[in-house]
Amino acid sequence: MRDRNAPLTVGEIDALDWAGMDGLLPAVVQDAVTHQLLMLGYMSPDALRATLDSGRVTFFSRSKDRLWTKGESSGNYLNLDGVFVDCDGDALLVKAHPVGPTCHLGTTSCFGADGPAGVGWIARLAQIVHERAGSDPSESYTARLLGDGVGRIAQKIGEEGVEVALAGASGDREACIEETADLIYHLSVLMEARAFSWHDVAEVLRKRHES
Repeated sequence: MRDRNAPLTVGEIDALDWAGMDGLLPAVVQDAVTHQLLMLGYMSPDALRATLDSGRVTFFSRSKDRLWTKGESSGNYLNLDGVFVDCDGDALLVKAHPVGPTCHLGTTSCFGADGPAGVGWIARLAQIVHERAGSDPSESYTARLLGDGVGRIAQKIGEEGVEVALAGASGDREACIEETADLIYHLSVLMEARAFSWHDVAEVLRKRHES
């Protein structure tokens, strides 16, 4: 039995259950960073093979009756992170890095106009920090802070950490939320400066609490 936590390889394509839907499998696409659900498409064996070979998510278009690479007209590609298979081998989870909006209506997701919600938005915050790193420091606090160096970023984290502690000690719920948001933002800037991510942090936490 294959490890369902491992991404699919080209050599495993033929072992999937292609008989149930006339040679097609539903493929749910998820943002590999924010985990937001982006779209649903269908893949044939050739579409799945093209996806794995090219690194760009490719579907079988039932309306066009041919393979269709997402973004081939718009440039809004889905760059592949990995394809995962469900327990029955008849549905696919595609993790990808979207280039531009996924929906033809111009939104991030086909399932709503809003971006990622909840903790998923913290990953989006990291993307925003990365995007602003190259901005004009006179117009971007993020770029200015990164330009000041890690010492200044660390100082701000220390200041915000104290503010969180004081808000927690006072029992002010709203102040706790606001100060925690400030702290998380400055931590995201440190992550950008030191080239690590929330995923790296989450992996450490997961491993600590697995046992």
